[in-house]
Amino acid sequence: MAAIDDTSEPDSPVRSAYPPLLEVAWLYQADQVNPEDLPMTAAPALAVGMDTPALCELAGLPRHADPRDIRDTFEQALEELGIILPDHHMARRYALGRLATRFTAGEVDVAELASDEWSDMEVETAEEQAFVVLLPPCSCCIDYTLGLDEAAWKAQLQIAAFALVSQPTVGPRF
Repeated sequence: MAAIDDTSEPDSPVRSAYPPLLEVAWLYQADQVNPEDLPMTAAPALAVGMDTPALCELAGLPRHADPRDIRDTFEQALEELGIILPDHHMARRYALGRLATRFTAGEVDVAELASDEWSDMEVETAEEQAFVVLLPPCSCCIDYTLGLDEAAWKAQLQIAAFALVSQPTVGPRF
């Protein structure tokens, strides 16, 4: 099977894969997708011709199915499509970059940025470090951490997010 970011072969299943499904695979591996949301990723992939038995099964699973069954079926569908999940660390780095992208686009508010899930992440670039260091550990700490200088913090975070977005280093290649 081809690696998920291998686009050197024109007929690679990854190259012709449905981009939203590739992104979900990366976010799933980064623990950014709830299992109950995975069945909804199958229908659009089927509609564009990515027809495999496990993908059909996934599309038919209800949201309230056993999360283990959903995860197993999703992973089986990816395997049938020739999509290999990235390692957890690479997927987390991609999810961090995606968070920065969503923040620069105005899709994420300050409360969504507040999370301790990024504080223990092993960053590999100066851009990742600059963004992570500005993320508050929890929403209750925003006022305590930022005090009256929230505008300056937002400006710094915007600069760091733009820098990270401008230097994408990992993620699915479409």
